[in-house]
Amino acid sequence: MTDIETQLRQPLPETGRLPDVTEAAAAAGLLDVAYARVDSPLGTLLLAATPKGLVRIAYVDYDDEDTVLEQLAARVSPRLLAAPRKLDEPRRELDEYFAGRRRHFETPQDWQLIRGFARRVLAATAHVPYGATATYKQMALEAGNQRAFRAAGNALGSNPIPIIVPCHRILHADGGLGGYTGGLDKKRLLLAVESGQGLLGYNGLKQP
Repeated sequence: MTDIETQLRQPLPETGRLPDVTEAAAAAGLLDVAYARVDSPLGTLLLAATPKGLVRIAYVDYDDEDTVLEQLAARVSPRLLAAPRKLDEPRRELDEYFAGRRRHFETPQDWQLIRGFARRVLAATAHVPYGATATYKQMALEAGNQRAFRAAGNALGSNPIPIIVPCHRILHADGGLGGYTGGLDKKRLLLAVESGQGLLGYNGLKQP
């Protein structure tokens, strides 16, 4: 339990009951980043959001959870707290996406972890339609430098909001998969979801 959680779990003087830690932290201005872990067809995901929107999706089997939280504390705010209810909206939309019932994500996004050329590349990537693909070279061109396709690949590989910012839709010019954070099996599965089939037997996201 963090120091913040310990402070917020003191009984309320007027009722003697324990407060809801998340709501108490938010009311006290102590919650800048809420996070939650959910199981998905791609393995366990860590979702993190600020008041502006979703700031991070991490594959826990690829990105060490503690490292991700340390990076969020350093780059966004040290006032972060496990608060699953704050992630209900993106979790619901991801659930619908994996079930083949959602083609567009509406949950707000916070792009503060993305800057410069990488931000331009990912902004272009965000406009590649569901079920379509584009190339690294096309994304480099959209970002303003057609020759910088390797840098575009690096930007896509460091995408802090995968799935929702659909870097899985970017392929080599010859149709090859290229790379993907977390492994190519995840990229293949995401492309399969968008083939119109959904995931056979998918029963929804769950708290691990």
